[in-house]
Amino acid sequence: MGDRSGIFAGDDPFVIARRWLAEAEASEVNDPNAIAIATVDEEGLPDVRMVLLKEIEDNAFVFYTNYTSAKAQELDQAGKAAFVMHWKSLRRQLRVRGLITKEDGPKADAYYASRSLKSRLGAWASRQSQPLESRTALVAEVAKVTARFGTNPPRPPFWGGYRLTPVQIEFWADGAFRLHDRFVWRRQTPETAWEIQRLNP
Repeated sequence: MGDRSGIFAGDDPFVIARRWLAEAEASEVNDPNAIAIATVDEEGLPDVRMVLLKEIEDNAFVFYTNYTSAKAQELDQAGKAAFVMHWKSLRRQLRVRGLITKEDGPKADAYYASRSLKSRLGAWASRQSQPLESRTALVAEVAKVTARFGTNPPRPPFWGGYRLTPVQIEFWADGAFRLHDRFVWRRQTPETAWEIQRLNP
């Protein structure tokens, strides 16, 4: 596309996404890496919630969660998902759609080990998405896992990452008179080349 320049410059959407995220980290007050991830259940009913994006790889986006959660069950069942990142301070958004695979190896171990001790113990204590009797019961569970694991809990077998490998990435930036700039990268499969197109606002 001949008219792509400035914030849209480049042919690699992952490079652009990393650049936009770095710029957001300097301007957003809270959680510039927050994404609203959308899934569908067995009946096709959509669901969406906020999670934190932890890495933009050369060909995918990675986040982490409890594998027994409703979110994880929907990701496993469909094998597809979408997310949007919205940065109010920059008046930009990034939309991504693609295929889901688990990240359950050394990379997940390394990320888990990098989290605060409280977060690591919390991952063991929380049965995410399951009914909870009371906050007191959750605090008691944290005390149990603290006594069990001390200051070096291993990554739980039910906690790890997901990798979203996109077939579509759209960049949106606010424009004067609501004439926003939109560019979309599309490919048939993760192995095929990107096609880039400007969209009407």
